Amino acid sequence: MAVESIPTIVAPDFAWRQERYRAPRHFIRDFLLRTLAFNILARVRAEGLHHVPEHGPAILIYNHTNAIDAVVVAGVVRPRFIVPMSKIENFSLPIFGQLMRLWGAFPVRRGQFDRMAIQFTIDLIQAGHLVLIAPEGTRQPALIRGKDGVAFTATRTGATIVPVGIDGTTAFTGNLKRLRRTPITLRFGRPFRFRQRAVPRDHLGPLTDAAMYQLAALLPEARRGYYRDFPQAPSDLIELL
Repeated sequence: MAVESIPTIVAPDFAWRQERYRAPRHFIRDFLLRTLAFNILARVRAEGLHHVPEHGPAILIYNHTNAIDAVVVAGVVRPRFIVPMSKIENFSLPIFGQLMRLWGAFPVRRGQFDRMAIQFTIDLIQAGHLVLIAPEGTRQPALIRGKDGVAFTATRTGATIVPVGIDGTTAFTGNLKRLRRTPITLRFGRPFRFRQRAVPRDHLGPLTDAAMYQLAALLPEARRGYYRDFPQAPSDLIELL
């Protein structure tokens, strides 16, 4: 399928049609991931899962180092399901693209302020779902400065944000070629909200950085990158829950 046609997989009522994905999500998460992949391809350890709200609108933000990052998070979070945002090119990939459609992921165009992706994120949050977003917008071995989409969305919805630091997935491709299991650790941090609401777009940068510092605190020092000085992060912009 041509990339240009991908946006047709989402419709104005996308946020309200999430129930139709429940059965395939159970199959993908509980059988393909937790029963097969997590026993054959990887050893996944999750810390702080209790920080993920059991219900209600929320955003999970994570550091993006490998294509499988969102898949691992999808396999770990229970009992509710995440709704992941993914770059539009992924939907044209064989097998993986179809699994994303079955899961009910939605596309984002990288390198621009994608109004459609932002609107669907807002719609999902307002409908009470748990949305997964990589604030950096691209894969990097260490954190780069986050984009403002998460801050824009959260300040307009009041959504709870939960950071999750992922470590170990950078070795996955090499280990797969050597038929080795990859140890992967996920650390879920304390949820928080921004103290400000409806912030102008040109004032979102400090809020984005405040959220990214919360994420950096969950990562090994070598992966903190732009946010390596996280102990100096301002604390007056967020409210820990």
